[in-house]
Amino acid sequence: MFPQEVSWLIVGLGNPGPEYEHSPHNMGFLVVDRLAERHSIRLTRPDSQALTGFGQLAGQAVLLAKPLTYMNRSGGSVKQLVAKHQVPLSRTLLIYDELDLPWGSLRVRPKGSAAGHNGVKSVIASLGSMEFPRVRIGVHPGHPLASGTDFLLSAMNRTQRDELDGLLDFASQAVESIVAEGVEKAMAKFNRRARGVKEEEA
Repeated sequence: MFPQEVSWLIVGLGNPGPEYEHSPHNMGFLVVDRLAERHSIRLTRPDSQALTGFGQLAGQAVLLAKPLTYMNRSGGSVKQLVAKHQVPLSRTLLIYDELDLPWGSLRVRPKGSAAGHNGVKSVIASLGSMEFPRVRIGVHPGHPLASGTDFLLSAMNRTQRDELDGLLDFASQAVESIVAEGVEKAMAKFNRRARGVKEEEA
């Protein structure tokens, strides 16, 4: 059973199914999986069209969630979770891939638009608000893409897979910092560009 109060709802976006498991578009799912590993949280409970797990993170009660509705309809699941567990939007954290950022970069933001991300569009439309924090993980490979959609839904290449472990740990640490210290401090600590790329605002 869940406790009566969930301090943070942490949602990773992705697509269910083994064919998408290691695609760039599933970065949100992968970070939630890593958080579950780091904090011994079992992601086994079906809830509001999502696979969820309750546990403790930085001394706070958190609910980890992976919507199983497919990316473009993620908002319905997120809306149900927010309503059921009465989590304020300021503590509803969304984690997702960002094709507009280079591979290995990370951006923590307190709010913002979808910037073309269909999963985030769905969440904003369902919640009727952009006022929720998010962790955006850069996945652009650094070379021209014939099809961004094909890249996002295809398996990561060997180099990306080799670098994935460190990236998931870094993103998990950013989430832990948000819960422990707040979004502003996490932004100062964790917002970064990919290695070798000059830091800039985005």
